[in-house]
Amino acid sequence: MGGVLAQVEADVAELAAGPLWTLSDAEITDEVRRVHVAIQQLSGRLLTLIGTADSREIPYDAGATGTANWLTYLLSMRHRDAVAWTKLAKLLPETPGVEQALAAGQINVEQARVITKTVHDLPSAVGEVGKAKAADVLTKLAADDRLRPETLENHRSQILELVAPEIAEERLRRDLERAERSAYDRRDFTLIPYGEGEYRVRGILDSEMAAIVRTALDPLSGPRKPAPTAAAAAGLADAPDAAGGFNAPGGAGADTTGGFTMAGGTAADGTGACADASCAGAGRGADAADGGRITARVLPGEPDLRSAGARRADALVEVCQRIMNGGELPDNGGEKPHLTVTLPWAALQAKVGAGLLDTGDLLTPEAVRRLACDAMIIPAVLGGDGQVLDVGRARRLIDGPLRRALVLRDKGCAFPGCDRPPQWCHGHHIRSWADGGDTCLANSVLLCGFHHREIHHGHWEARMRPDGFPEFLPPTFVDPQRRPVRNTLHRRC
Repeated sequence: MGGVLAQVEADVAELAAGPLWTLSDAEITDEVRRVHVAIQQLSGRLLTLIGTADSREIPYDAGATGTANWLTYLLSMRHRDAVAWTKLAKLLPETPGVEQALAAGQINVEQARVITKTVHDLPSAVGEVGKAKAADVLTKLAADDRLRPETLENHRSQILELVAPEIAEERLRRDLERAERSAYDRRDFTLIPYGEGEYRVRGILDSEMAAIVRTALDPLSGPRKPAPTAAAAAGLADAPDAAGGFNAPGGAGADTTGGFTMAGGTAADGTGACADASCAGAGRGADAADGGRITARVLPGEPDLRSAGARRADALVEVCQRIMNGGELPDNGGEKPHLTVTLPWAALQAKVGAGLLDTGDLLTPEAVRRLACDAMIIPAVLGGDGQVLDVGRARRLIDGPLRRALVLRDKGCAFPGCDRPPQWCHGHHIRSWADGGDTCLANSVLLCGFHHREIHHGHWEARMRPDGFPEFLPPTFVDPQRRPVRNTLHRRC
């Protein structure tokens, strides 16, 4: 092995000394990828060496207090980095598939760290078979879909649901209820003088409160647009976009995985839609109490047991909720802003399952039903794989039901590697309207402003996959073979 390592060291020295000016842009891109793969393979070897040293107690024989302490001295690394490498070296043998993928350069060290920790943290009731299945699924996502470590972390709860759904549902409900109680009890909102003429805002909101506040504030925090002149306003409706089509307004829409969208405010008839009769009149509003919570308003003569910070938090949420209900907020990319919760309709009626906010936060079924009492419920018809089937009437602008269906499918900018949220995105015609393209889900894709312009420049090409999801063909100077790529940041495993 010493001779092999010496050859590797010689090859690395030769590579490091090679001039870069002789390389083309494509060759530099290829070398970046290949060098990174080689680093991951060597890192896999380093981890097995660290694990072997720990099992043989080599660090203790050298006088170190532990393996991490030994690494800090031997490799001159920071202690926290040494601890992280030591932990990964101990966990990696528990997932042989992950170890092999790292040794082959198919995944990187950070991906391996997330996978091994996720598998290790699974409940013992899952069993070895369940843990092996979870490791295989996560490794495949990391290798084939090239999911970033932070995206893999978001799949933790989904992995448990995949390998042990009966355990996942009860555990998720219990964790959500505990987190919701803790966040609500600690809610706070404070303005602190911070120098002359300045105030600092400090506070804690639970997921439901934060979603309401963000929904109300987001359309007001966008860049201001100059008022159009009379001539510009007259021709605005017929103005073509850069690709010969028409600019479609973005919007804060979304929908459900087999369920409904709840828009902050009352229903179309002004009465408000309620999930069942038991929650009529409930909500977070003026005089209502729900689920044992203290109401946002206290009647005259009754003691107010809330802290000053809690009163300010309730006031902020109620002000934002009143503004949304009154319809006084400006349009947010073509639609009135609305709070979006994802939950199967059957689950809402049965009072089971967790609701998914468009921010990625989860709510307990009770919180979803509270919101449903004051919400407009918009149904969506979905196929078994989550593909939207009912997208509304075809038209030139990508808005209304079509916009909500588009957000449900793409969940953000669909361009590979982009993590921009739906409210920052435009609806784009894959085949432009001027060229005869239909305004329908199969001809639409959600793109942020930057990537919308990039597509109109003509270097990248968007198209629809057979499964009904978008993919992109890179230009030849990025990939000479123009292999299709897609965004994997917004997808579920």
